[in-house]
Amino acid sequence: MYSCLGILCQSIGRLCQSRISQPPPNSLQAIPQATPIATPLSQHLPQSFFARPAEVVAPELIGCLLVKRQADGELLWGVIVETEAYSQDDPACHGYRRRTPSNETLFGEPGRFYVYVSYGIHHCVNVVTHRADWANGVLLRAAALPDEPERVAAGPALLARRFGIDGRRDAQLSDPEAGLWLAARPPGWAVLEPSDLMQTTRIGISQGQDLPWRWYLRASRSVSKRARGDRTPARADALGVAALPMGF
Repeated sequence: MYSCLGILCQSIGRLCQSRISQPPPNSLQAIPQATPIATPLSQHLPQSFFARPAEVVAPELIGCLLVKRQADGELLWGVIVETEAYSQDDPACHGYRRRTPSNETLFGEPGRFYVYVSYGIHHCVNVVTHRADWANGVLLRAAALPDEPERVAAGPALLARRFGIDGRRDAQLSDPEAGLWLAARPPGWAVLEPSDLMQTTRIGISQGQDLPWRWYLRASRSVSKRARGDRTPARADALGVAALPMGF
């Protein structure tokens, strides 16, 4: 596992062009400038990647990058470290009972973001998967950002808040031209070993609780909640995004 992470560090080091000049804040109140990275537009995940069942796409999104182009042109990005899958035949899925205006995006073509409001307060970011007319999607639960607190996006609401994603992004295609996209894993880390991921049950649902459709990167300290018995890795052993060469 750690040899795999070593390759990741080398690969991502080559992707970076610069790092932020200011130290990270201690809270979400002061958001630092984004760290620009040289992510070729061709690196974004193609629509065919998402045209598969959510439970197939979700674990493969671990290690991929969520990228947002800021107003000043710089790129804010993070490594996806936790995901959950949902399907229309799953009672925990928003499209389980019926198709409505609020969940219409989830029934659309794969590769579009599905953004909804949880508890009337927080936004949650999903990407639509599988096929049109079948509710299917992956929730982006947590991400690790370079040179920022390890828990800054450790949960779906925190992730949406840090990236500034709200309902205006709903139904938007994951594409650099739209300013928000999902990029492929860095070269050299295209395949993760099964031991690198933890597969367990989902969080915060009242139905479908026994379905093991949550995955997270075991070496990350940015996971929202670990499975029982799975200890948080020590900082010396964890995938420390800010500690990678030239940022992450």
